[in-house]
Amino acid sequence: MIEAVIFDMDGLLIDSEPLWQQAEITIFKQVDIILISSMCLQTKGLRIDEVVDYWYKKYPWDKSSKLQVEEAIVDKLIELIHTEGKALIGVHDAIDFIKAKNLKVALASSSSYKIINAALQKLNIADDFEIIYSAESEPLGKPHPGVYLTTAQKLGVSPQNCLALEDSLNGVLAAKAAQMKCIAIPEMSELHNPKFAIADMVLESLEQLDDNIWNFINS
Repeated sequence: MIEAVIFDMDGLLIDSEPLWQQAEITIFKQVDIILISSMCLQTKGLRIDEVVDYWYKKYPWDKSSKLQVEEAIVDKLIELIHTEGKALIGVHDAIDFIKAKNLKVALASSSSYKIINAALQKLNIADDFEIIYSAESEPLGKPHPGVYLTTAQKLGVSPQNCLALEDSLNGVLAAKAAQMKCIAIPEMSELHNPKFAIADMVLESLEQLDDNIWNFINS
């Protein structure tokens, strides 16, 4: 029986993946690494320190420290969230649908609290979550299950009684490793990726979450 629903944030609640790509492409160019959008998908769902470390191992640079690059990407992303951030389709209705069932609602994100706060403020949904938790507080980010296990612990709910809503493969892997049920809602280009078969269900958008879906996933 599902007692809690845990949302991912980037690419699920807020349409931030294009903003992440824009921030990464802009800042990495400053250290002479030329990325394109398809390359950014290789690190989708990872923490920013893991993203920077990934590219540093491939193309080491010496113009700035890894920490400086991380901070520059975060600052650029937050700037873009404030100016261009928007909720993905079905977000508010999905939150209302879940809260109407008297379930606990939490957020577990790979993003830092600084980014989480900016995004939730932009969407005006911060008060909808009982627990807001960032993988920056964990030794490892997704696909390691730590962020989900700790969120469940903070909610006081067994992981087996939690449903995770995710858009990235790394997030789905993290949720399933935590022994949670998981609905994947990937971007359209990834909708038929067979790797998402690990999820309990794949939807096109949060707008599809209704009683039929709920009864199936909660059976």
